[in-house]
Amino acid sequence: MKWSLKLGTYRGIPVYIHATFVLIILWVALSHWLQSRDLATMANGIIFVLLIFSFVVMHEFGHALMAQKYGIKTRDITLLPIGGVARLEKMPDEPKQELLVALAGPAVNVALAGIFFVVLSFTSGFEPLQTLTVTGGNLLERLMIVNIFLVAFNLLPAFPMDGGRVLRALLAMKIEYSRATQIAATIGQGMALLFGFFGIFGNPFLLFIAFFVWIGAAQEAQMAKVRYVFDGIPVRNAMITDYQTLSPDDTLSRAIELILAGSQQDFPVTVNGEIVGVLERKQLMRALAQHGQQTTVREVMETEFQTADASDMLQSAMARLQSCNCQIMPVISRGNLAGILNMENVGEFMMIHAALQRNKS
Repeated sequence: MKWSLKLGTYRGIPVYIHATFVLIILWVALSHWLQSRDLATMANGIIFVLLIFSFVVMHEFGHALMAQKYGIKTRDITLLPIGGVARLEKMPDEPKQELLVALAGPAVNVALAGIFFVVLSFTSGFEPLQTLTVTGGNLLERLMIVNIFLVAFNLLPAFPMDGGRVLRALLAMKIEYSRATQIAATIGQGMALLFGFFGIFGNPFLLFIAFFVWIGAAQEAQMAKVRYVFDGIPVRNAMITDYQTLSPDDTLSRAIELILAGSQQDFPVTVNGEIVGVLERKQLMRALAQHGQQTTVREVMETEFQTADASDMLQSAMARLQSCNCQIMPVISRGNLAGILNMENVGEFMMIHAALQRNKS
């Protein structure tokens, strides 16, 4: 994700913090300073927020490590002002596995709340809830309440919260996956409307949550439709087989000729039929502006790139194409370049396939 700073890596999963996260720290610092004019109070507020987000990171690792158990990799975890996002390569195909992956995050917060509860029971005891604030009251009790809140909020039956995925998984055990997703998404959007209604007459923050939930539910429903269309379809059925290639020794003027002569914008770079790089339109334009058209392809081509096998499932290849923000993905068959894949062609294939399905019905 752009504008993100890497904090570190655990179990092969990189953790990033988005630049906008600084805004929430500044907001907490400013609000506590204006309220108390005390540096210690301001520091306590910042530390409390950082502890909250440490719980969010552990929550996301709960999802990631459970998914890892089922052979599903997590690309990264990113901290945002609204919480954390663990980008799994895909959701499990089995509803039971998806249920366990969705519950793994809240389970971490349940465990943390339980630990704080036990410690409080044997130490300082509990204070009345009305005496607790962001910077005041027993720290362990405040942290316990935060984890309870994280469990309750994340288990709301609305995408993109964990509760929406739990609901979808339970429904998918009884009915078809896309239908289960549509029902869960509709319930989620209904909750978004309730959040929005109460946000108008009460807490404005609920309006932000309503927007977040509405968009998340719509995206999840769309992804389920894509999964349904692409289910069981290999990459070879959708890849482009009529394409042009470049050689590392070609100049950029050759790439210009090919772009002007046809509709292809991005090119695989090959040597004796073996793929050695890719040249995307954005790289070409940048190099033309900086060095001119006599620059060789070798000097500007990208040598680290994603590939797909012709026998890979299209759904998986499309997910990787989206996540790497690539414009082109070379397709390999038996060690040789067999075609190319891009989002435009995948979109066209999806529309054609959907039209054919409607015709059959």
